[in-house]
Amino acid sequence: MHQASRVLPFARRVAEQLARVGVLDNATRLAAQAFLTALPMLIAIATYSPEVIRAELLVSLRSIFGTPNPVVRQVEGVYRGGPGARETWGAVGVLVTIVSATAFVRALQRLCERSWHLPHSGIRIAVWRWFAWLVVWTTGLVCQGVLRTGFGAGLVLAVPLQVAVAVLVWWWTQHLLLAGRVGWRSLFPGALVTGGAVVAFTGVSGLWLPHSLEASVHRYGPLGSVFTLLSWLILFFTTVVVGIAVGYVLARERSLSSAADGDTRRR
Repeated sequence: MHQASRVLPFARRVAEQLARVGVLDNATRLAAQAFLTALPMLIAIATYSPEVIRAELLVSLRSIFGTPNPVVRQVEGVYRGGPGARETWGAVGVLVTIVSATAFVRALQRLCERSWHLPHSGIRIAVWRWFAWLVVWTTGLVCQGVLRTGFGAGLVLAVPLQVAVAVLVWWWTQHLLLAGRVGWRSLFPGALVTGGAVVAFTGVSGLWLPHSLEASVHRYGPLGSVFTLLSWLILFFTTVVVGIAVGYVLARERSLSSAADGDTRRR
């Protein structure tokens, strides 16, 4: 009975927080922004990158989406374009694509601020943070291939390594995009939930995503991969939205519990 009296209020606060944040709206917005701006930016940068970076990125994409599949084949086709692909993008095109990708980071920042019930930070404080996040995100994506193999050691090292990196990334992401307005300690529960959930989701989705992509292309043509990829992105960012939103509730629970313990000791 005592346990239920604690679980039910917590569940109610989680439900209220998820309703306030708007899980599906934010997940759909982030998925659309990632598809329309972040992915083109990644391709544009990789087109001008050294061969070793392109090779690592392809390994990472294969580890996430499986191989063979239409998404990886299309990216490989762009990379094989060589100088022709570079002429297609152009330096100005790459710059515009990178600037446009900040729309995705801005959407992620609004999610963090809404989850933590904070007002929107000023643009002068936020601009450099958007580009810093894009640099770290791109680097992390390029390294996904070696992380998923545990640097060749297999799942025994790969899984804990992926979880540790994911937790650190989402911990730092919240602190960066919230402009340091929330302490590191308070942000940790959300980072732990989000990082663990993201690794679990990508691991499970790896079992069905490659087959789903192939089936979609076979049934609907090239647009089929777009539908499947967007659906995957929505599910992925639903995991992120829920993790960050629940992290706020967990942090509040811990702070309230600490305050209650302090009052008890003073008495």
